[in-house]
Parts: sequence; structure tokens; C-alpha cells
Amino acid sequence: ELFGAVQISPLSSGYSLGSSNWIIQSHHEKVSYVSGSSLLTTHPQPMDQSSLKNSDVLILTGLTQMPTANPDGMLGEFCSNLAMTIRAGGNVLVPCYSSGVIYDLLECLYQFIESASLGTTPFYFISPVANSSLEFSQIFAEWLCHNKQTKVYLPEPPFPHAELIQTNKLKHYPSIHGDFSSEFRQPCVVFTGHPSLRFGDVVHFMELWGKSNLNTVIFTEPDFSYLDALAPYQPLAMKCVYCPIDTRLNFHQVSKLLKEVQPLNVVCPEQYTQPPVTQSHRSDLMLELQPPPMPYRRCSVLSLPFRRRYERVYILPELANSLVPSEVKAGVSVATVSAVLHSKDNKHTLQSVPKPPPVAPSKKRKRVIEEPPVTLSPKPLLSGAVPLEAFLATLQKQGITEVKVEETAEGHILHLQAEDTLIQLEEDGTHIVCDNNEPLRTTLRDLVLRFLQKL
Repeated sequence: ELFGAVQISPLSSGYSLGSSNWIIQSHHEKVSYVSGSSLLTTHPQPMDQSSLKNSDVLILTGLTQMPTANPDGMLGEFCSNLAMTIRAGGNVLVPCYSSGVIYDLLECLYQFIESASLGTTPFYFISPVANSSLEFSQIFAEWLCHNKQTKVYLPEPPFPHAELIQTNKLKHYPSIHGDFSSEFRQPCVVFTGHPSLRFGDVVHFMELWGKSNLNTVIFTEPDFSYLDALAPYQPLAMKCVYCPIDTRLNFHQVSKLLKEVQPLNVVCPEQYTQPPVTQSHRSDLMLELQPPPMPYRRCSVLSLPFRRRYERVYILPELANSLVPSEVKAGVSVATVSAVLHSKDNKHTLQSVPKPPPVAPSKKRKRVIEEPPVTLSPKPLLSGAVPLEAFLATLQKQGITEVKVEETAEGHILHLQAEDTLIQLEEDGTHIVCDNNEPLRTTLRDLVLRFLQKL
């Protein structure tokens, strides 16, 4: 909660451990922020879709970078290229982040190792946070899907990489220095970062293995162009394989999602509203919504299409007990409130009007005792309408017969000719114009009040 103004809540996005979508809401407005999300059943907790409903605005970003690539197909290609390289006596380098897709890669390899006869091939995970990443993935069960959560409480390790570590098939090191240099043996598979090939221990392996065509570098992260990443290392003899594994929402999935949650307005990057430049004929690779989404560019500032019109005000119980509701129509009651409005941290509370403290009588005769100010009770509010025919009939009973009625845009004007008086009957008010005849004005006022309800 931010100073009482809005509440911000994270929702599981189904993409990776701890990945979140966000709900930003006040008492009467709701904005949803949908970032990298996935509907695929992998290791994270499934995406929470129901909480996105009834949004005034849904801000959409983080869609798949590879809308035409099937993640399952890419995983199969990853495993087959890895096996071919190892069998040929080469090494495999996988530039990757230290969390996220690597858990899926290790799980996939766990099932693939025995069938591909790779049981003796060492797998190395090198990162300053390699140990923490592998351990944390086992600890934070609330981020995991139901199947993996149940394993935690058995207790069993939810991820198979725990077994790979126990059997020494997967070894992790903080860097290439120290223990790794003495235990390192080839052919092997190395997972290390960074996917851009610009920093981290991956730079060392690119220089070490780049001159042999037996070795292979397999790119799995879609966030970087593999051609740009390889540019500084050319000429390069090692084989390069591009298997982008991107499980984030594609355009078909997000269109289906938006039909289900039905936000009033969608805000998205301008790129999502038109096909890719390289595939301008693919109208399925863009968002087509009704009403059209609001596009934005980098560093642009948008005014979201809603305004805050209402605030929630709380009323204290003792003040609520003192209210006397009056029924204005069937099922609708109204009560007037005289209170002090207390506002703090965007929270508003109606409190009873404090009574002035009694003044103790002074012993000194000369001192004038100041009486507390008298708090006047508020005048009653009037509601209802003055019916013309019934009002004219009431005037006749009072002996006022010469009445000229004129219809106006707001209501009627009654001219009491003998009394030289005007009565304006309008929707939101009644005016009595009467000069130098206070008794008549008071009488007419009382006649009008007969038709109105006092609150």
C-alpha cells in the first residue's frame, strides 16, 4: 500500500521463478501491468488470469521475441545438437542467464542424458551465483507449480538438477579459477553467461573453443541477436546453433487472454500494432483489438484514459448510530451528516463534531466569562418536486386566483397579478420574488414546503 493512495499487488505470471504481473488499484479504479508471462506448463506457478478482470487499463508488454518458434521444437533441437557434438568429441557452450530457462534445460537434459548415452559427459554451470540459484530454486516452493510444490513437502527435491548434482553429473563453480581448472575435463557441456558474449566467463570459452569446428555454441536466449553477439569473435571455426526458447505469450495467446479478461483500454508498445518489418504480410503477428489499443514509443508519456472521480470515506460507528435515514423513494433512504472530515495518508474518515469543553467559572469578578460558541444545527435539506396543478389548487384555496402561468426551458413561472409576485418553479430550485410583503412571502414559502420532503 502506497500512502493509502493505491494498493499494488503482484500476481504470478507463469514465466519464471518469481516473475510477476502487477495490479495497481485504488478503491474505484484498476490498472493491470502484464509483463513477461507464459501459459505453458513448466516449473513456475501458473499465470493468474482471473485477477486481471475488470481493469480500467491493461498495460501490455513483454510478449515473445520469437512468435514463429515453438519452444518444444527448440528444446528438441537443442538436445539433438548437443548430443551430436559430444559424440563427435567436441564441447558444447550454452551462453545463458543464471536462472530462468536454465532450469528447464537441465530438466530436459536429465531425461535426455540416459537415452542419448551421455551419462559420462560432465555438465558444468559456472556463475558467481550458480550455487545460490540452484539452491533457491529448491527452497521457494510458493513460486513453483503444484506438482513441484507437493514434492517439497514429501520431502523430495522439486527439480531433477538436485539428483544431477548428487551423482556428480552436474557441477557448479563460482568462476573458471580455482577448483574448476583442476577438475575440468573434456568433452563437456558448459552453461555460463552472459548471453551477449560481451562479459562473464563465456568470453574465455569462446576464445578457448572458437578455433575448432568440433565444438558448438548453442544460443537459447531470444533477447540478443546471435549474429551481433558473435561479430567480435570472427573468423570462427566452431559451429553455431540458434535455438531460441521463448515461452512468453504470443499474439494468438494474448488475443485470447484479452477476450477473457476484457479490459476497458489496452496500452501496448507501437511494435505490437503492426506486423514485423521482415514479415509485413503476417497480420497474425500483431494485435488487432476493438477498441484499438493505445500505442506508445520509447520515452513517450501517456495520459491513461480514465480519471479518478470518487474517494472512499469511512464513517465512525458512533457517528453512524446518530444518523436518521429518511426514505425518499422505495428502497432508497437518505440521511444528512454533520461531521469533521479527518484525512491522513489518503484515508478519509468522518468523525463526530467535538463538543466545546465546559468553561470553569472564574473566581475573579472582573473577568468576563466567555461563553462557548453556539453550534447551530444545520438547516434541513429539501427534496422532491412541486407539482404545478396541485400547487395552483392550493393557491386558490388561499384566495389567490389571478395566476398567469408561463412555461420556460427550466420549468414554469407563476405570475400572481393581484399581488404583483413571481414564483419560479424549476427542477433544482424555487424562487419567490415578492417586494415589501413579508407575510405573503412567508405564506407562499410555507405552501411550497408542503410539497417538499425535509431531510
